[in-house]
Amino acid sequence: MNKKTYIENIQASIKNIPCDLVIKNITIIDVFQNSSFVSDVAIHNGYIVGIGNYSGQNEIDGNKKYICPGLIDAHAHIESSLLTPKEYYKTALIHGITSIIIDPHEIANVIGIDGINLMIELSQNIPFDFYFMLPSCVPATEFENSGSILKNSDLYPFYKNNKILGLAEVMDLRAVLECNEDMIDKIYDAYLNNKIIDGHCAGFSIDHINAYTTAYIKTDHECHTHEELIERIRRGMYVHIREGTVAKNLRELIKGVSIHNSRKLCLCTDDKHIDDFVKYGSIDNSIRMCIRSGLSPETSIQMATINTSECYKLNKKGAIAPGYIADFLILDSLHDFKISSVYKNGNLVVKDNELINNDDSTTKISLKTQINIPNLAEDHFKISIKNKSFLNVIEIIPNNLKTNHLKIDISSLNLKCNEYFNAHIENDLLKLAIIERHNNTGNIGLGIVKGLMLNSGAIATTIAHDSHNLIVCGANDQDMILACNHIKEIGGGITIVDNGKVLYSLRLEIGGLITNRKASDVIKDLEILHNNINILSPNLTFNPFLTLSFLSLPVIPNIKITDKGLFDTINFKFIDVCE
Repeated sequence: MNKKTYIENIQASIKNIPCDLVIKNITIIDVFQNSSFVSDVAIHNGYIVGIGNYSGQNEIDGNKKYICPGLIDAHAHIESSLLTPKEYYKTALIHGITSIIIDPHEIANVIGIDGINLMIELSQNIPFDFYFMLPSCVPATEFENSGSILKNSDLYPFYKNNKILGLAEVMDLRAVLECNEDMIDKIYDAYLNNKIIDGHCAGFSIDHINAYTTAYIKTDHECHTHEELIERIRRGMYVHIREGTVAKNLRELIKGVSIHNSRKLCLCTDDKHIDDFVKYGSIDNSIRMCIRSGLSPETSIQMATINTSECYKLNKKGAIAPGYIADFLILDSLHDFKISSVYKNGNLVVKDNELINNDDSTTKISLKTQINIPNLAEDHFKISIKNKSFLNVIEIIPNNLKTNHLKIDISSLNLKCNEYFNAHIENDLLKLAIIERHNNTGNIGLGIVKGLMLNSGAIATTIAHDSHNLIVCGANDQDMILACNHIKEIGGGITIVDNGKVLYSLRLEIGGLITNRKASDVIKDLEILHNNINILSPNLTFNPFLTLSFLSLPVIPNIKITDKGLFDTINFKFIDVCE
């Protein structure tokens, strides 16, 4: 804000000059006191300048309506939407989100600094605020190969950008506990620059939480029980309550929420496909879920606005109060959180679920993605069971990032072949492989997964958190090979094959993670993908594509797979598929 605007806003506040906009007689959600009251709201130069009795050049009747701050998503990887920032924000605005804190570590794991710069560039000159946390762990651990390695020296120059709020989720626990020099430099430099440091505390013990908070790591979005939520708040952390496409933690975590601790809680999505976003909502839906769970609307809204603003030092955002930026929503219904209109910087941007100015222009992106994998043969997917007693199996937990580690007696399966494991459809045991795709190392990690319930065929994708190698799962080797080869042919994305035929694919030409196409086109493709996967696996109750993509994240309990092999995340070591 320049000095002229600053003075004008003061003059408008004391009614010496007319305000640009006044919303009359509207019920204001007071996020500071978890209450509401009726008054006028005065806006000038994109800021709220008064609450009281005002008149303005433009006036809106707010009778029987509600006004609350624009929503802020506390933590998201928008690459999971499959869209660029220039397309993502349109859906976000319609759902009342006016600001978001993102961690671009997905694209950074593939193309490094260029990926971060691309996301920053694509977030500019739009009526929406993208804020960034710098990826702290690229790769996530030393137990996998990514397309890039980011050191502290790579990240430090970004702190000059005022859109950079801090250091993103620190997920390499061992590096922190062992005071790894580069990790400590990343954390300490963020601290010295007065930036926020996000955590990633999946499966942490109390001692681990103590170590993280001692290191000034301030947030966590990996709580799975309300007891974990309480323990983190006791140690001064902010907890981000997550409701994404795969990880759905709100219903459990809300049990630990009360008016006494709500100021340390925020709402986030983390990873959400665009079709899920459009169909079910985002932070707006989390607010509805909170209200249905018994929280007051005011407290629910507080967790999506002022709490996140204060956590990330956004200062002038997150409240309907003088001096705050005029990002706000007008609601027809409070308890249903029904959005009538959305305002950004005092300007109407959404009315009745429609964007006021829908910019359909696209930005040319010259980035090319190469899928560097070997020429695959059935030998690449052989899992020997000769003279072995049991299988180490990854069991999917629906709508959860965690997995179970099963040990299955081989003799109980009545396998037709005693030398090599083949998919066992009757017991829902499928082959799983991670193929390194960035540096042409030829690495292939093999495993067995239970829970995807494919009756035939295979699915493959270049979305494989967080290093984003090529992950494939199937009921037979031939279809797995076809799926991988097709992914290479289209330059990255998601594909489904069956009986030697490609059923459908979604091309993701930017890093194998996102596309420059419109949301509506991507949603159509996702619908066709889901229709086809329902043929191969009709009993699924969760998103199979994102679920598959998280089986390769070795910082989430209990057992995962990387391009280097099957990984026990509890004991932090590689294990054999068969023993």
